[in-house]
Amino acid sequence: MIRFGKSVFVLIGVLSAVAGAHAEAPVMTWPAGWQVEEIEQGDAASGVSRQRAVKNDENGTPVMVMELTMTRVESGHQVNLEGVLLEMRKSVQKDFFQGGYQSVCNRIHPTTLSRLSALETTCTITQNGRHVLSQTLVAAVDADKAYVLSYAGQAEAYKLSQDEIETARNALKL
Repeated sequence: MIRFGKSVFVLIGVLSAVAGAHAEAPVMTWPAGWQVEEIEQGDAASGVSRQRAVKNDENGTPVMVMELTMTRVESGHQVNLEGVLLEMRKSVQKDFFQGGYQSVCNRIHPTTLSRLSALETTCTITQNGRHVLSQTLVAAVDADKAYVLSYAGQAEAYKLSQDEIETARNALKL
């Protein structure tokens, strides 16, 4: 369906260079009916925590995916949040282009993620002029942690899932 891994790995790669000790994972309340996937967390020294849930259609086909990544940031390190989000967005666009899709992303703009100020961008992915997918990237930094929430899916499912996504975002405990 959709390749989400690379965009999230870009942030992890950038931030892992400054990762410290293991951090307590954020609490995500996933929308009802979404299937929570087990993700291997790696070793405790990496300081990275990932959570993911998938929404399937009536046939069991994935139509939406939402992933939250937390990376521990070394004390005193200043994360260029806009720069990280720009790199993630470029990676998403490149991946879709290589898959035969075109993508247009809106400007990076301020938002919130839980209690934190954040930056957000949404990409509309088309194929042969038809809107097929949408993906949103939201990034925030706390004193010693960086967070990325990514959610994406088929165009219609993405549109219909906005209330569920907003509820999950509002319930997120960082």
